[in-house]
Amino acid sequence: MPWFWSGEQQGGGVLNDMLCHSYEAARHLLTGPDESRDALRVMDVNAQIASLKWTRPEYIEILREQSGGQVDYARAAAEDFARATVRLRTPEGLTALVEATTSWSFVGPGLRLRMELLGPEYSMQVDTLVSELAVFLSRRVSGTEGEDLVEKQNAEQGLMPVVPDEPASYGYVAENRHMVRAFLDGREPAETWEDGLAVTEVLMACYLSAEQGRTIGFPAPELETFVPEVARGVWRG
Repeated sequence: MPWFWSGEQQGGGVLNDMLCHSYEAARHLLTGPDESRDALRVMDVNAQIASLKWTRPEYIEILREQSGGQVDYARAAAEDFARATVRLRTPEGLTALVEATTSWSFVGPGLRLRMELLGPEYSMQVDTLVSELAVFLSRRVSGTEGEDLVEKQNAEQGLMPVVPDEPASYGYVAENRHMVRAFLDGREPAETWEDGLAVTEVLMACYLSAEQGRTIGFPAPELETFVPEVARGVWRG
């Protein structure tokens, strides 16, 4: 998928691709079960982006080869690392923080989705690579089908976690069931276009913060006309 690696076509890099999920998952965890989706108010956003892997000469060439010459990170790149801190105000007037880090550069035993929820008297952790099932393959076993064990598997040897039911673990089953049921019942789902707009506004503030090296306060009217350098094809990492 050459377009996926192109900031001009995709609209960004890993911040656009993955931090959208990280932020919305965090927003969901910080919102009370009886509160509306817009209960939390964004106060400000601070973010950084970087290209830590794919603008190195050897990886630029790999992308060129894999895309048939359509992707050239020597000309224009997309970020492969992004971090953001979003400060929010709760309905009670308290401060809540979302810290998110995403990467296209992670090399490990599979797709790593890690979440921590920390409160004054509680904590919660999720890690998709902490599995009750693992498999070990010796050096005498080789192949090219590592990803059939777990999504984005980077090895065919050694000790590897196996996620028994990936679609359920990643939330796809529950998401699809919820959306279909909402459609059949003729009601709005829990996630709407308004939520997509709210997430996109935060993502654009992240890009603006990264470009200008400052914290972006909300409301941020400058976002109305802002187009990230990555999306304009002028960012080189």
